[in-house]
Amino acid sequence: MKHPGEILQEKLNISGMSRKELAIRTGVTEKHICTIVNGDKGISTAFARKLGYVFETVDYWTDVQARYDAEQLSIQEENDISQEEIKLLKPLHDIMEYFIECGYMHNNCGDASKVMQLREVLQISDLTQIPKITYNAAYRAQLTTNVKVDPYVLFAWQRLCEKKTDNISVNHSIDKELLRSNISRIKSLMFGRISEGIHEIQKILAECGIAFQVVKNFRGAPVQGFIKESSEGKLILCLTIRGKRADRFWFTLFHEIAHILNGDYKMRFVDFDSVQGKAEQIADQYAGDTLISPELYRKFILSRDCTSWDRIVAFAETADVKPFIVLGRLQNDGYLDWSDYPDKVVRYEWA
Repeated sequence: MKHPGEILQEKLNISGMSRKELAIRTGVTEKHICTIVNGDKGISTAFARKLGYVFETVDYWTDVQARYDAEQLSIQEENDISQEEIKLLKPLHDIMEYFIECGYMHNNCGDASKVMQLREVLQISDLTQIPKITYNAAYRAQLTTNVKVDPYVLFAWQRLCEKKTDNISVNHSIDKELLRSNISRIKSLMFGRISEGIHEIQKILAECGIAFQVVKNFRGAPVQGFIKESSEGKLILCLTIRGKRADRFWFTLFHEIAHILNGDYKMRFVDFDSVQGKAEQIADQYAGDTLISPELYRKFILSRDCTSWDRIVAFAETADVKPFIVLGRLQNDGYLDWSDYPDKVVRYEWA
């Protein structure tokens, strides 16, 4: 962008006015005009007001100066970016590429520009400070010895959830009674196409004051569910299809709904080491009982040959769930091995 002084000289050339005449018209010295035109000084607010009487308006000149200053500051920022921030582009590569795909960032630029774009998307002036931020959201995670949490990816994933739910309109407050009354309706959606089911869940939860979205998962953020109350008071609920198992998706959905009904979303925590705390156990119990009546399940377990596929299918019809829900429950409770009936496990793929 041109220095404001260059633009001022162009105005003088067009009008045929000399620097001396402009100095007289604006009540400053000719030397002052020269320092601006030569790029040695900027246009102050006071001088912009004076120029406003001669050329264009005050706002025009203040805007020219402001845009020039912002561009110079941006250039200086890029030059001052540390190697520590540049190195963070590697662990953030996958989610950064997704930000580009979603239009939150643009590509075909250098590392410094990418850092500055990430700062803007993630709402932080220095990426290296991310681990110091206290999270204000509740997560559900499934960890194994092979899974690690990357604080930078996790932070970026949380921001992705916020951006993916920004445009979802919901009621001003959470209506827990309306949510309770819609549980059966939500549960019935497992019988249709998952893409249509997600759309219907989104509509139902929006009526209850909840912005719901299924969000892509990334290595380093082993999250299945996420709840956060936004600064505007909107409740955000996001799920992933990490692991791809359909039974886990529906269990996680009702697990998170339990947290909402119990008010757990007001807790400020991310606890990956003790996900079996009391609140988690209560939510697990609610999810399991919502999917399959505990009384029906108890009788089924005590019945003969509860692990045969024909019996699983028959019981699923009685329990009003898909067979994959019963299969997942039997595997989770140890009545079947996770390797049993591999061809019967329904998986959801990210589209």
